[in-house]
Amino acid sequence: MLTTEQCNQLAWEKVDELMPVVVQHATSGDVLMLGYMNREALQATLESRKVTFFSRTKQRLWTKGETSGNFLNVVDIYPDCDSDTLLALVQPVGPTCHNGTESCFAPAQSDWGFLFELETLLKSRKTADPKSSYTASLYASGTKRIAQKVGEEGVETALAATVNDRAELTNEAADLIYHLLVLLQDQDLDLSTIIQRLKDRHQ
Repeated sequence: MLTTEQCNQLAWEKVDELMPVVVQHATSGDVLMLGYMNREALQATLESRKVTFFSRTKQRLWTKGETSGNFLNVVDIYPDCDSDTLLALVQPVGPTCHNGTESCFAPAQSDWGFLFELETLLKSRKTADPKSSYTASLYASGTKRIAQKVGEEGVETALAATVNDRAELTNEAADLIYHLLVLLQDQDLDLSTIIQRLKDRHQ
């Protein structure tokens, strides 16, 4: 997180004391919105850990979600290479856009953003009626059955690769990833935990 000294070193004069801020989902990587901060808004953001902008129309500070409850909880903030734009990594509470969409740039979505959306959907199916979907029925069948499916799909993925069947490999790999995500959710794990372990090993 930015320190007070780093905040003072930003190129405020270059942007007429109003810094553009790109807001990005810390997990999915999707860009959620663009706003502006003056020095006071940035300080309020750092203190509250909730994104606070300077409204150019209302000419005052406003915390995103102050009326809707859809706050943007700050994970970290980074300046760009010229220190005249900020990137805010956040965990949003509810939709970001006033239109009710996850992003003000909807329907734009990165591939990794879809994976996060899928993970969120699978998590919501854990307590659903087993008759309502295949995913819900998998959870109801228990951990051993889910693990078995991961094993089966892993073998089928490997076999498709050995015969150089690109189309079948694509299908089987998609099945494997889906069932692995279900298994992780069954065990109360998410991709962020797995990614962190990979990052730890990479260091």
